[in-house]
Amino acid sequence: MRYRILLALTVTASLGFAAAFAAPVGYQLPEETAAFKPGAGLEVAQGNCTACHSADYIRTQPRGEKFKKDFWAAEVTKMIKVYGAPIDDADVGKIVDYLAANY
Repeated sequence: MRYRILLALTVTASLGFAAAFAAPVGYQLPEETAAFKPGAGLEVAQGNCTACHSADYIRTQPRGEKFKKDFWAAEVTKMIKVYGAPIDDADVGKIVDYLAANY
């Protein structure tokens, strides 16, 4: 019994000691290469959307006539309701209009 307690204390102390002296891990993100297309509402879309993902994510979405305003409205709503994007109600329409016009 004493052996188990001593072993548990030794392991706990060792882990605590190692954690106290662990160096932080650093990493360098690659330079952003994707950019939002210019257009009305760019600043609002860029300011809200890039809080969570790059412009590359938007460029990979389906394209074509059936993927316009209704599609983008559903996508922005999904970002808010499913992923918790902190987008103000006043910005939703501006973002949808920008995305529908440019992508």
